[in-house]
Amino acid sequence: MVGSLSHLRVLDMSRILAGPWASQILADLGAEVIKIERPGVGDDTRSWGPPFLKDGQGHDTNDAAYFAAANRNKKSVTVDFTTQQGQELIRQLAAQSDIIVENYKVGGLAKYGLDYDSLKIIKPDIIYCSITGFGQDGPYAHRSGYDAAIQGMSGLMSITGNPDDVPGGEPMKVGVAVSDVLTGLYAAIGILAALTHKEKTGQGQHIDLSLLDVQVAALANQALNYLSSGIAPVRQGNAHPNIVPYQVFATSDGHVMLAVGNDDQFARFCDIADVSQLATDPRFKTNSERVRNRSKLIPHLQKIIIEHPTHWWVEQLEKAGIPGGPINTIDQVFDDPQIKHRRMQVSLEGENGQTIPGVACPIQLSQTPPCYQAPPPELGANTQSVLETLIGASQSDIHAWKKRGII
Repeated sequence: MVGSLSHLRVLDMSRILAGPWASQILADLGAEVIKIERPGVGDDTRSWGPPFLKDGQGHDTNDAAYFAAANRNKKSVTVDFTTQQGQELIRQLAAQSDIIVENYKVGGLAKYGLDYDSLKIIKPDIIYCSITGFGQDGPYAHRSGYDAAIQGMSGLMSITGNPDDVPGGEPMKVGVAVSDVLTGLYAAIGILAALTHKEKTGQGQHIDLSLLDVQVAALANQALNYLSSGIAPVRQGNAHPNIVPYQVFATSDGHVMLAVGNDDQFARFCDIADVSQLATDPRFKTNSERVRNRSKLIPHLQKIIIEHPTHWWVEQLEKAGIPGGPINTIDQVFDDPQIKHRRMQVSLEGENGQTIPGVACPIQLSQTPPCYQAPPPELGANTQSVLETLIGASQSDIHAWKKRGII
């Protein structure tokens, strides 16, 4: 199967999560992605375990599961670009590439002549995507930006978690590095937009992405709630600020997520809960009134919902066409029949015969679906083949560079 981006080559000079997430999307869609790593060390996330990937005998390898989450379908090339020869190798690879993705500090690559302004001289139509914590300019531009800090600074943690007056109430980060993942998605979108522009005009361009910008943009309705009202949203636990009832409720044996999105759904919920009078009560008849009278409605619903087990509520909600569902653990997620049907779990065979698990790309394309051709690469596994193929390096060159620690 030929991917829709199979005509493109990406030089991936990023590490950790945001940049690798973006380049993995491009790789899943068919692009050739060459991942540049430090000789002998590699991407930091290779060591971010346990858990680690297993070899063919079931023993831990040197690569963490974290690394595998964002680096399949890539080639690993080790180059020390702090050396002059290493910089020249990167420049030669850049000249043979369509896209560069990097997430070094502002100015971090300029001192090696590997920034956008330097590389566009040798490759004028290059699309160069820079991912940083705070962007290429502004008072925070030179700060380091990790996901957890960005979740705090962006306001996301101020609206996540239980209120202060509830036991355990405090600002809470999301359980996944969501700022990194969202930035990776925006990066992929920006790269595709730049490619379209390039096809029309022949021009490359620099893409400047900030984790902080992305997470502020992704505040979505919460940002507009504040900008429209002047009132900063606060933490409401699992409740929704604009829709009621739209939250987690305790059942007799666990929990259920109830997501009533409109007044008709609320009326149907009241029918199955045997409280149809609530649907006509002026305090609860419309969503606006339910939001205003949240403190009166929710305790009443809590007493009703806890009378039945989770599976009963899930069945009744499905029959009535009301959004909702169980609170699955991750093992339950991958055992779910819908997830299985959609083939969201994939497996790739490593060089030593081991099976390496992965999560599928969720983009379902009818003609050029995502492809899974290679597992996350071992450190430096493709150095020799890539340098020989793309820049014509000889075996004696490669031997000499290895001896000097350049590759």
